Amino acid sequence: MFHKIGRLFQIKTPLEAYLIIYALALGAVERGSVYLTRFPGFGGKLLFLACTGAVFMAGGKILDCLKHEKRLAENPESVF
Repeated sequence: MFHKIGRLFQIKTPLEAYLIIYALALGAVERGSVYLTRFPGFGGKLLFLACTGAVFMAGGKILDCLKHEKRLAENPESVF
């Protein structure tokens, strides 16, 4: 039962990864816009860039992990 529920939280395809990255980006832009209104000027812009930059790093890591898992599934002996 827990195994079936756990599979809901696994990213299996690039489409799922792109949807998750899109949702992360929407949240980051929303949070960044709050920073822009709360901290006007250079500080707010810097925090906005930090929010969106985190999405780029997380998205790249998600896509790299998908490629790595696919490579491991094809050839389990090549761990490194």
